[in-house]
Amino acid sequence: MSTQKTPVRVKICGLSTPETVAAAVEAGADYLGFNFYPRSPRYVTPEEAAALAERVPPSVLKVALTVDADDATLERIVAALKPDILQLHGNETPERLREIKGRFGITLMKAIAVAAPEDLERIEIYRDCADLLLFDAKPPTSMANALPGGNGLVFDWSLIAGQKPDLPWMLSGGLTAENVGEAIRTTGAEAVDVASGVEDEPGRKNPELIRKFVRAARTL
Repeated sequence: MSTQKTPVRVKICGLSTPETVAAAVEAGADYLGFNFYPRSPRYVTPEEAAALAERVPPSVLKVALTVDADDATLERIVAALKPDILQLHGNETPERLREIKGRFGITLMKAIAVAAPEDLERIEIYRDCADLLLFDAKPPTSMANALPGGNGLVFDWSLIAGQKPDLPWMLSGGLTAENVGEAIRTTGAEAVDVASGVEDEPGRKNPELIRKFVRAARTL
C-alpha cells in the first residue's frame, strides 16, 4: 500500500500589496508573512498589514515578523493584525520568548541563523520556549546593510539534513522556484519560507514568481 506524502507547507513572507496577497492565497500558500522591521524594504505598518489581510481565509495563517520588538510594538501588531504566529527574527533570548508567550499567548516561531555547525547548538536553548523554528542563512559580517533575514543568501543545507529538533521547523534563506526542490530533498523540510526569491527587486513581489514557487515546492 502506498502512503501519500504530506504536501510541503509554504510561507510567502514580506507581502505588501493586495495583488500579491491575493496571488499567494490563490496559489495555495499556507502562511502569509508581514514584515514589521522598519529597516526592511518589505516593512508595513500594523494597520497596513491588517488591511491587506482582511480577505485572507482563516485557513491561511498570518505571520508577523518582528526583530527584537518591544511590548508596545507587539501590542500594536497583535491588536491590528491578530496574527496566528509571531516570528521572532532578532536576538530574542529564551527568557524573552517566555515573556512574549505569557503576555500574548500566541504561537512563537524563532529564527535561527545558520552558517556553521555550531549555530545549530541554539536549537537546544529554544526547545522549551518556541513552538516552531525557522532555519535561515546567517549573513557574513562583511555584508554591508545586511538584514536579519531576506538577504537572498543560501546556507549549506547539509548542516541541517537529518536534524530532529523535536519542534516543527521551516527552511528559509535564498530559496527560489529553481532551488526549492533540491533544498527540500536535501534537508527533509516539511515547510519552506520565501521572500526575496519571489521578487523583481527588494520589497516588490511578483505574482507569477509566487505561483511558480508554490508549484515548485509541491512538485516532488
